[in-house]
Amino acid sequence: MILSDRDIKKALKEKRIVIDPKPNLSVQLGSCSIDLRLGKKFRVFNHSKVALIDPNNPCPTEDLMTEIAVKNGDPFILQPGDFVLATTMETVTIPDNLLARLEGRSSLGRLGIVVHSTASVFDPGWHGVAVLELGNLGRMPVALYAGMRICSFTFEELSTPADEPYLKRKSAKYKNQSTPLASKIHEERVRKS
Repeated sequence: MILSDRDIKKALKEKRIVIDPKPNLSVQLGSCSIDLRLGKKFRVFNHSKVALIDPNNPCPTEDLMTEIAVKNGDPFILQPGDFVLATTMETVTIPDNLLARLEGRSSLGRLGIVVHSTASVFDPGWHGVAVLELGNLGRMPVALYAGMRICSFTFEELSTPADEPYLKRKSAKYKNQSTPLASKIHEERVRKS
């Protein structure tokens, strides 16, 4: 069951779902979702420094990607065909009996901006900022600003609380993230037999 606006407000009031800083419900709350805002940190690929990405032979994150922060009021220009990681301003805590789904906003999608390539599900027990997989599928550069509404979260009730929520899983690679962390797929490296 997907939570309605009424259920989201109740879950926030009861601190079942925690969003920090607190959202402006009159602007950010939809009929069955809540919008989150773009943070100031972006992680961009160092195209000229790294020839290719090999999950089995990873290069250090600082060689593969660089984290940058935009100043208040300055745009981050997302070029056509580019792909970067970014975060939401808000830190979200999800209880063990809900999952969240991150979705793009139609107004940005109509400009060619996608906010996730595959990772749209946030497991029960999640805590941290949402890392966005931003891409520009359009033909024109698009200016993005910290603080703008960038995505929405919907929440779904589980039939029972998860036995092993995200924060308790030993294999959880992105616990408590506060920056746009680079991929940790190398931790899943395929071993040759």
